[in-house]
Amino acid sequence: MSMQQQVLPLPGVVAPDTGHYRGDHLLVAEMVERGSKVLDVGCGEGDLLQLLETRGIDGRGIELSREGVNRCVAKGLAVVQGDADTDLINYPDDAFDYVILSQTLQATRQPRVVLENLPATWYDTPNIHFCTIKDFVQLCDEINVKMERAVALDMYGRPLRVNLPWWFWNMFGEQGVFLLSRAEKGK
Repeated sequence: MSMQQQVLPLPGVVAPDTGHYRGDHLLVAEMVERGSKVLDVGCGEGDLLQLLETRGIDGRGIELSREGVNRCVAKGLAVVQGDADTDLINYPDDAFDYVILSQTLQATRQPRVVLENLPATWYDTPNIHFCTIKDFVQLCDEINVKMERAVALDMYGRPLRVNLPWWFWNMFGEQGVFLLSRAEKGK
């Protein structure tokens, strides 16, 4: 049995053989509602898009590397080449139910601008790794983003206990997975 099967048993998320899916991908897939329209920003080779597809989710991707785009297209995935720092503004508001940045936001030049330009009512930004989880929470407050759900994962992809304070998440969390929404205007 793989480590992911031992530490992240998410019934109903994928077929029983989850050995090739990353733990954060399984967690994100659990957060996305069936039948949703999703944009995966920085989709790499399309592993998360493939997982979402098995759940009846309409996924599209945007990837910076030509090689990643080619691999996705070869798998039959709808992916275009683009840059999160400059191209997200070209998508209309509410074009997607979820926008996923899986190990992507920390690699952008202007994370705040990227978050502000996401084309969705709901968006998910997992794996903020080069800033602290507390820093990310403060950024969300500053740009009027509501945190619907937050999970810190340890180095093995296991969720840390929910009721632990932020400083503990910062010290022992390797990744943060967040489900965010735009807060109502005026709040």
